[in-house]
Amino acid sequence: MLGSYLFFCLCAGPALADIPIVEDVEVHKQGDTWRVSVTLSHPDTGWDHYADGWGVFDANGHEIGVRVLAHPHVNKQPFTRSLSGIALPDGLDEIFIRARCNVDGWGKEAFPVQLR
Repeated sequence: MLGSYLFFCLCAGPALADIPIVEDVEVHKQGDTWRVSVTLSHPDTGWDHYADGWGVFDANGHEIGVRVLAHPHVNKQPFTRSLSGIALPDGLDEIFIRARCNVDGWGKEAFPVQLR
């Protein structure tokens, strides 16, 4: 019985990582650049563990822009923050948003966004 319990705990550990979740993304073209607004949720506990940024990437994983989040959002979940002035390469029709936290780093999941 104890062996089964320990196996479950060890297997469940990685699944319980507190990577921020990208809940929604809005993109708006502003002249030659874009404005990206991202809504994140994360169980921020304070300065010791909080969502500290999100990034815009192309399909090859190249970073296009990063929005640094300068403080925790303990009592404000989910929350939305924007980044303006993003220059996207001509012909790009899809971007990917990844979120990070100050403890677990970048999440592996990429939220795809079609550009209009």
